[in-house]
Amino acid sequence: MTTKIYTTSWKFPKEFWIANVMELLERAAYYGFFIVLTLYLTDIVGFNDKETGIVAGIFFAGLYFAPPFVGAISDKIGFKNGLLLAFSLLTIGYFLLGLFHTKILVIIFLFIVLVGGSFIKPLITGTVAKTTNEDNRARGYSLFYWIVNIGAFSGKTFVPYIRQGIGLEYVNFFSAAMSFIALLFALLFFKDIDKNYQQKSFDDIWKSLIKIFSTPRLIILILIVTGFWIIQHQLYATMPKYVIRLLGEEAKPEWLANVNPAVVVIFVVLITQLMKNKKAITSMLIGMILMPFSALAMAGSQALESLTGPSVSIMGWFAMHPLTIMMIIGIGIQGLAECFISPRYLEYFSLQAPKGEEGLYLGFSHLHSFFSALTGFIMSGFLLDSYCPDPNTLPAGLTEVQKAAYYSNAHVIWYYFLAIGLTAAIALFIYKIITENIDKKKNS
Repeated sequence: MTTKIYTTSWKFPKEFWIANVMELLERAAYYGFFIVLTLYLTDIVGFNDKETGIVAGIFFAGLYFAPPFVGAISDKIGFKNGLLLAFSLLTIGYFLLGLFHTKILVIIFLFIVLVGGSFIKPLITGTVAKTTNEDNRARGYSLFYWIVNIGAFSGKTFVPYIRQGIGLEYVNFFSAAMSFIALLFALLFFKDIDKNYQQKSFDDIWKSLIKIFSTPRLIILILIVTGFWIIQHQLYATMPKYVIRLLGEEAKPEWLANVNPAVVVIFVVLITQLMKNKKAITSMLIGMILMPFSALAMAGSQALESLTGPSVSIMGWFAMHPLTIMMIIGIGIQGLAECFISPRYLEYFSLQAPKGEEGLYLGFSHLHSFFSALTGFIMSGFLLDSYCPDPNTLPAGLTEVQKAAYYSNAHVIWYYFLAIGLTAAIALFIYKIITENIDKKKNS
């Protein structure tokens, strides 16, 4: 069936809006689940911090690696069938994670969620691409980007009430419900769209992956940008446990994580506009330079507490713990860094691809998230175990003072990520100089 394409700038076909509603629901489900996954794996399932880091790292790395291959399947079965399959798998996977908490079963159910989630990105972004044209595509993707952030923000906003009210494991039922509603939208309202484009085979996808690994400029850039995302992933890998273990169960790390999308939504258009006449690599470098300051701020809570005590008055309106303040500052800096890096990274990456092969190369442009999820989550597990241990693993009968001694160096965790951010920033600066000199010699 052929979908009508509107030429008026702000008018889009029905399928565009349905796809965005499904994306909002899926992002609310995903980020609601994402922010508490490490807590769930440790507190409910019984994995220790190190095991949790490995399981969560493999899960999230798979989510970033699988979409290009899953996209080839969705090309063959059609957009509607792909969406029905994806949301069915997500609904089943999340629901079973809420029911059963045995380690081996949880790993199986996480795999179901991984497969379902891998379909979403190529299907929804493909729908946006197919239901827009040259006149309204930029606005279509802008609306889509806002929907993504609204979904992420809303999911993380509601989750604390579920986690603290009825139990952490019930967050999975929230995500299952959101996925099921999206499934109903796909079943009842979404009509398949035509596929007048060249489908990619698994062979094409493997070839593009091999080409990226055979192109030094691209793979080096991916590895450098991995440093940024290793720190960014700590919003989900380290921060929830870190905040709850230091402030108590009443803390809401989900709300702190929302600082990131809030900053991005507020500032990304302004920063992109300010940097539009600058080279993409220059904008990315500014973002990379900001990242070590993010980690430094997160490490600074104990220093601030030594000056202010356990409570800081905010203009006399309310009081906050020094750790909360420094987390907000650190996460806010991350959001600003993302505004400089993310919009320009894809632009720069596409320019490095051979002419006519940009699409295939961009399919793996997020390899940095594969590497950073694997590295960042596994690192997090070992660092938490060393500096901010699970209270349930401490010796019985400790006094509060004795217990506090185990967390006296918790802030050291962030120094590791500060070092990674600093290394990545220096590496990108060197990369910029070398690649610009190579390009000058080619053009001279």
